[in-house]
Amino acid sequence: MITTVTLNAALDITYTIPHFQVNHQHRTAEYLAVPGGKGVNVARVLHTLGDQVTATGYVAGYQGDALLAGLKAEDIQSDFIILPNGESRRAITILDQQQGTSTELIEEGPLIIEPDLHMLRRKVEAFAKQSTWMLFCGSLPMGCPSSIYAELTEISHHYGAKVGLDAHGESLREALHAKPDLVKPNEHEWAELMGIQNDGDNATIQAIASLIGDDARLIVVSQGERGALAGYAGEFYRIHIPKVNAINPVGSGDSMVAGMVSALCKGADIITTLKLGAACGTANTLHKKAGKVSMQDVDRIQRDIVVQKI
Repeated sequence: MITTVTLNAALDITYTIPHFQVNHQHRTAEYLAVPGGKGVNVARVLHTLGDQVTATGYVAGYQGDALLAGLKAEDIQSDFIILPNGESRRAITILDQQQGTSTELIEEGPLIIEPDLHMLRRKVEAFAKQSTWMLFCGSLPMGCPSSIYAELTEISHHYGAKVGLDAHGESLREALHAKPDLVKPNEHEWAELMGIQNDGDNATIQAIASLIGDDARLIVVSQGERGALAGYAGEFYRIHIPKVNAINPVGSGDSMVAGMVSALCKGADIITTLKLGAACGTANTLHKKAGKVSMQDVDRIQRDIVVQKI
């Protein structure tokens, strides 16, 4: 089983507004509200790929209730900690396909206190005992210490689960010391973390190399429509993706994580793993809904993915 952990889950709301402008009133006929947050998106794609997955983390308030109802409607197994106070956040995306823009408005989410952290540790322990992979994804809600992902990684490893991490900033920096098995930042997060002054591929690869050595852990730095760079067991790779008519890029990094973990769970080699991850990430852009892929798109795109050893 795979478990995704989303500490700052969200209700993802997407408006499609042609010719969107600030300081104007807009009416929209296209409205989409679905469960979201990075780990929830990962769970949705894993479910599509046929993997056994459970989503957990924190939810709160009316929006938390809507999020849980949405997961149930999608037949995605969940076991969230329901906080007694606060509200799960909303993440609002405004799509303008005429101008090719995507504008995001993201709320803070609930405040986490020590009893909530205690429940989280116990929840992660329980799932790590029965999971092949534990996936910790997304930003931290208010009150969560930046060390929490490092702590949860150590707990998961103690009980024999592998760990995937998609985070940024100080929480990612601290978690790297616990040696998660898969790390997937985007290039801007990676540059900020590693102090890279430009986004050149050589600097990115050198930063990856400084962390993995010959360790059998996988670091993938996604680069949007340019594909991705990866390092695994002392080898480095450039992933080339085909051009597609993208609709909404939100959730593509999450979809990439899902594809890679799905492949690794099935014993795939590194090339197949990177191809499936990139195919899922690219397929996600073809939908307005974040963390949404179709197997037909994934299979078609995967045939056009090129993984080049550097």
